Amino acid sequence: MISKEKTMTALEKMYEMFPEAEGELVSDSPFQLLIAVILSAQATDVSVNKATPALFEAFPTPEKMAEAPLEEITDKIRTIGLYRNKAKNVKACAEQLLERFNGEVPQTREDLVSLPGVGRKTANVVMGDAFGIPAIAVDTHVERVSKRLRICKLKANVSEVEETLMRKVPEELWIKTHHTMIFFGRYHCTARAPKCDVCPLLDMCQDGKERMKEKTK
Repeated sequence: MISKEKTMTALEKMYEMFPEAEGELVSDSPFQLLIAVILSAQATDVSVNKATPALFEAFPTPEKMAEAPLEEITDKIRTIGLYRNKAKNVKACAEQLLERFNGEVPQTREDLVSLPGVGRKTANVVMGDAFGIPAIAVDTHVERVSKRLRICKLKANVSEVEETLMRKVPEELWIKTHHTMIFFGRYHCTARAPKCDVCPLLDMCQDGKERMKEKTK
């Protein structure tokens, strides 16, 4: 693994590349963000943003979502992967917000992950984007970039990737780092065709150097 200093050097270059990196899910409230993040599991933000305007227009609050017939929720998110299961989760989530949290989205990870459809990654996104609470959500992009740059061990699981980043990055930069690494992975260091030939991090990326060698054979 690379050192804490080299990790920050890499991140500084990413910050320069994507200074405006932020969450791309569209929402008007912590509740809507929570629902959007639940829907984004194993789906793209683009697909979620296409479906949620109609969903949130019809059911903008926990009260409305909890009262909604499951069939109507299902119909509005049909274009999103795993939509049947997600429809059940968002309705159940709204019901539990009303029953347990007075209709308010909780701000602690422990409370968030107790809700239907909410795992640690979803909780971290909501904590950071809805409430500004420092957290690093490890999605496929963050994991891929962390491993390609050897910020973490190649065999690290998602929790270990998160722990390594939290150890190497100052807490006040966790939210910014999360979004920047997602943008870097989504638009530059992509899964199938990373832009190694124009990457400012190539000199410190073992994975990239090996890819470039393969290209010249």
